[in-house]
Amino acid sequence: MKKILLLLTLAAGLNVAANAQDKPVSFGIKAGVAFPSITASSMGISLNTSSKTSFYVGGIADINISPIFSFQPGLTYVGKGGKFDVRQMAEELGADPEDLEGVDNITMNYGYLELPLNLLANFDAGAGKFFIGAGPYAAYALSANVKIGDQKIDAEFGSGEGQVKRMEFGLNFLGGYKLSNGFNIHGGYGLGLSNTENSSEGTTKNKVFSVGVGFNF
Repeated sequence: MKKILLLLTLAAGLNVAANAQDKPVSFGIKAGVAFPSITASSMGISLNTSSKTSFYVGGIADINISPIFSFQPGLTYVGKGGKFDVRQMAEELGADPEDLEGVDNITMNYGYLELPLNLLANFDAGAGKFFIGAGPYAAYALSANVKIGDQKIDAEFGSGEGQVKRMEFGLNFLGGYKLSNGFNIHGGYGLGLSNTENSSEGTTKNKVFSVGVGFNF
């Protein structure tokens, strides 16, 4: 009887250990280059800015919930915004480009602290795993400014007309390949769903392509 109890206890312990190994939690860091742009709509006219070059850096927690699926929350600083070509914008809006003579571009710059909540699917391949995933994100604006020619103007945050909203919401899509040692390469796309400004005349929404590297400890 003692041997049977001992075997049952050992089996239970091995089962707990196996389950713990099936559901590990790892932490990681990531960084890379971002190519944000903006979609602006006003008076029935939609404009897409050119992308500008920015960066992102942050950390993640990777929580395995099955042999295939994992949940990955994180916290990331990312630069967003876009660049308007003045002449093209004026033509599409029916304005006179000469009104902004000497100004070729108007650049909008945002700095956000972003909280993504992604669900990933992981597939064994060679010395590592391919992964794809998606999920919502919430972002808090730390800074915002507009650069017109050589002049830089800080935006005002608030709930008034024309002021910038602190909070932004959207969806993330990502994919990449992670080696067994924890190193990974990845790419992503962030689609903003909320208006970044308080405006009764139109909307401005963020879009971000990104590519980078990361490491899970």
